Amino acid sequence: MVGAYDIALVTVDTLRYDVAAEEAAAGRTPNVVRALPGGRWEARHTPASFTYAAHHAFFAGFLPTPVTPGRHERLFAARFPGSETTADGTWVFDAPDLVTGLGQAGYHTLCLGGVGFFNRRSPLGSVLPELFAEDHWRPEFGVTEPDSLRHQLDQLAASAAAVPADRPLFTFLNVSALHQPNRHYLPGAAEDGRDSHAAALRYVDTALPRLFALLTSRRRPCFVVLCADHGTAYGEDGHQGHRVGHDVVWTVPYAEFTLTPGEW
Repeated sequence: MVGAYDIALVTVDTLRYDVAAEEAAAGRTPNVVRALPGGRWEARHTPASFTYAAHHAFFAGFLPTPVTPGRHERLFAARFPGSETTADGTWVFDAPDLVTGLGQAGYHTLCLGGVGFFNRRSPLGSVLPELFAEDHWRPEFGVTEPDSLRHQLDQLAASAAAVPADRPLFTFLNVSALHQPNRHYLPGAAEDGRDSHAAALRYVDTALPRLFALLTSRRRPCFVVLCADHGTAYGEDGHQGHRVGHDVVWTVPYAEFTLTPGEW
């Protein structure tokens, strides 16, 4: 797959597994259901409880882990002596991170930032985007913009079109819409909550056909990992937000699938 396919990692920042599964089962996110294998999200455990740490792990090859016990083979892994989750089906790279490894394999690497850890407005906000050959962030990509994903996809359209057709593309997209504040997705809501979180997911779902069409607009198949980096709490056991060890934070929705040109 590596080299022959484009690859995309799409993280829906802060999306809870329970909300994602309920919305899918109720038919309120039809586009994501169409893409999901078997029409259902897989429950996995994230390696970290907030965006910065989770993405560092993702880019090192430690994607969310299946919740079932066992030794789970990884898709991507840095060459590391003694690794017990690197197997025959793992793509192993000789670099400290997946982005650099794919770049060494000939990929153009593209980062479309969302939350503040990708905004380059501070040294900390520059660490993750610095891994990429091309990165973009603007205020309209961020958490306070109700139509953030549309703006991010406008940039994806321009960036993907500029990559030579014979060069594979790795796209990383951090979708900021679910992250607090999300009350603006629920008319009349005075504060963020589980219902506005779900409403934000429904907004994201409306943009997925365009996203998937853009990921295959270069007439190449695209392997997609779609997941959350962590969840968030809305009062469960007294917790608000994330960066805490609660199940609603650690359990995230996950899917991987291949898109073919013209499918969307």
